[in-house]
Amino acid sequence: MTENKVLNEQLAKNIDKDLQPTKKRIMGPLSYAASFMGGCVSIGTFSMGAGLIGVLTVQQAIIAMVIGCLVIAAALVVIGECGHKYGIPFTIQLRSSFGTSGVKVAGLLRGVPAIIWFGFQSWVGAGAINSCLNILFGFNNLFIVYILFTILQVALAIKGFEGIKWMENISCVFIIAILIYMLYIVKVQFGTEIDNMFANIEGTWGMPFWAATTSFLGIYSTMIINASDYSRNLKENVRPVTTGSIYTVAVLPVTLFMGLIGLLVTAATGNSDPVTVFSTTMDSKFLTIVTLLFIAFAQVTTNVLNNIVPPSYVLMEAFNVKWSYATIIVGVLSVCCMPWKLVTEESAAGLNLFTQFYSAFLGPIFAVMAVDYFILRKKKLDVNQIYDKHGIFKGVNIAAIIAIIVGSVCSLFIMQLSWYVSLIPTAVVYYLCMKYMKSCERFRKGTILEK
Repeated sequence: MTENKVLNEQLAKNIDKDLQPTKKRIMGPLSYAASFMGGCVSIGTFSMGAGLIGVLTVQQAIIAMVIGCLVIAAALVVIGECGHKYGIPFTIQLRSSFGTSGVKVAGLLRGVPAIIWFGFQSWVGAGAINSCLNILFGFNNLFIVYILFTILQVALAIKGFEGIKWMENISCVFIIAILIYMLYIVKVQFGTEIDNMFANIEGTWGMPFWAATTSFLGIYSTMIINASDYSRNLKENVRPVTTGSIYTVAVLPVTLFMGLIGLLVTAATGNSDPVTVFSTTMDSKFLTIVTLLFIAFAQVTTNVLNNIVPPSYVLMEAFNVKWSYATIIVGVLSVCCMPWKLVTEESAAGLNLFTQFYSAFLGPIFAVMAVDYFILRKKKLDVNQIYDKHGIFKGVNIAAIIAIIVGSVCSLFIMQLSWYVSLIPTAVVYYLCMKYMKSCERFRKGTILEK
């Protein structure tokens, strides 16, 4: 038996099939790239772009987005390597570093931002649909549309990755075409206003510039942590260099287009809500409807892949909830976040701060996972042991908890660079705790520190 297919029957009986190692890899490189491209169309990127007005020049904003995207691609390769090799989801991957109970801590820190983004993006998508219905039929009830839209996304997620794959693959060409069109319309429609707005902005290469890279990186920092949920579905013969190229090709163009549209539209109109802007400024009713439907559709492709699947896995792992029930719970929680409070004209700055804040916790989780898998375990895991809740990974690995606390505290001192600042302190503390703490002795088995 190969190492990534070893899972004895007794253990398998006690594990939900969705959490077991992937038996059928359903995505080749092109399909995987298309899925990621569809999953990266986040309306939050509009707001991140809007938050740069008055701070950076357009050229500096573009460079900041590129740097953020390249870091994202590299980080996805690092975390996704384990899932790709062993076919395991991120909640199972976390057990080797956090323990079977400690997974709940990391899972909560990953799940909460996803649920909030799910609610936020669903409200924006529902607003686009409601505007279309109002233009076509005179129907105007945003809250009802929002509830139905949320139910639709949960229903799509219940179908699992097979359904997600085809939805994302079909959407990717449409997404890029519409984004190019939207950027063109913004430039033509508001060219004079944009030139006037940026004429006197000198920009900076200092802290605000690097803070901007953190903001765009932060949107995907949630996706980075659960990269194994995606990579476990990628064909086994795809190498890390190819995977990194796939991530770059998928993430970079979508982020650049959406970030720039958010920056330029808000600079020209003073409104960071793309639904309001594109529903009131276009001369053609047909084009207005197409653009608004794209905004709504983009939320489906992003939410299903990035904001429903990860917290659903957390619920399944931590509370033994079935997949279908877990996705429904995530949908209900997203409504409880009251996204209509987040989507306001003042939301852009708040979303920037929110992204930097949760990145302060997700950066340390990334560092712990990377050190544990690459440095301590040299990319070798015993699949039977990691699935055994009563084995060596039972309980909480205190080393991981201490490390993320230290890393988070360090990053909160420089919130603008939270993700970057947290990495080295977390990595060093985790390594030293694993090496010297007596309570970590069980977790040292299979590592370079095992005596």
